[in-house]
Parts: sequence; C-alpha cells; structure tokens
Amino acid sequence: MQGHDEHNGITRAAAEEAVRTLLRWAGEDPAREGLIDTPRRVVKAYGDWFSGYAEDPEAYLARTFEQVAGYDELVVLRDIAFESHCEHHMAPIIGRAHVGYLPAGRVVGISKLARVVDAYARRFQVQEKLTAQIADCIESVLAPRGVAVVVDAQHQCMTTRGVHRRGVSMVTSAMRGALREDARTRSEFLRFIDIDGARENL
Repeated sequence: MQGHDEHNGITRAAAEEAVRTLLRWAGEDPAREGLIDTPRRVVKAYGDWFSGYAEDPEAYLARTFEQVAGYDELVVLRDIAFESHCEHHMAPIIGRAHVGYLPAGRVVGISKLARVVDAYARRFQVQEKLTAQIADCIESVLAPRGVAVVVDAQHQCMTTRGVHRRGVSMVTSAMRGALREDARTRSEFLRFIDIDGARENL
C-alpha cells in the first residue's frame, strides 16, 4: 500500500503519524534507528488485528449441509483459540471459545464456526459482547434447536496494568433454545468442553 491510501477515511500516513505521537508521548524518539519503521509495522499489525470489521460472520454460515443421515445431536467445536483486544484499554484478550449447537436438519462445516469466532474477535471487544455475538450469529443463520457458547480468556488490561493479577481468566457463556432450557443438554455440552463442576451453573 502507498503512504496515502485511505482506510475508513484515514490515510495510512495519518495513522502512522498517530503512532509517532504516542511514541513521543511515552518519552521516545520516533526518529531513532530502532523506531523508524515502528509506525509502519503498527499500522500493518492493526490491519490484521482488526480485520474482523471487514468480514461478515453470517456469510461464513450460509453454506450448510442437509444430508447428515438425520443426525440431530450436539455438534461441539472445542478450544477455538482466538486473540482480541479490549475496547477500554486496547489491550490483548487471549482465550479460547467453545461452540455447540443442536442441528435442526442442517449442519455447517466446522471450520466456519471457527471463522465466526475470529471475525468477531478481530474487533475491539468486551468478552460478554463477543460471547453473545457468536451465539446470536449461529442462532440467526442456522436456526438450530439450541446454541451454546463458552469463552474463557485472559485480559492483558488486568494482568499488565491496574491490579496486575496474572493467571486469572474470565468465563462467559451464552445459551440459546434447548441448551438454555434443558439442563441435561446443557450439562452434556459442559461435559464435552471439560468445564468443571464449579462452572456448571453458568
């Protein structure tokens, strides 16, 4: 890309200058050898970290399969690793998502579930909203009998600043349809993802 290419109405040159401003504010010299290319690298990294704004998560679920021999039990994809950034401090959120649904005649390729997680994660987020967005997307497009999403993540805004508490993770859940209403089905999902007994009342 050229230095004057625009993205969301902001030129690359303006974005890079904003990084230089932050470097100066922190007490650094953006012109020193080790930092000369930092603004370019940061802007390029932002293009990757926040690529989810240019994606349509629902489009990933558009292609479904009906020839599944009548399978109507839980479909669960565990341990979907993701990286996001909190919208309050722009600090990383590193975690895993577990997604399950009860098909109503249609299933989707499992890689598409991971893509839905990534599309929402690669935006500025709060974990509660991320969890709900994933569940709502699957429910809206696939119209299954039930959906469950559990997200377990560490927030660098808590571990590297403020209270400085390391090794602490936050767990959020979103249950829809049968996975909310049927305790046995919900417990089956939680067993599949190895959530221990202390978390079974999510």
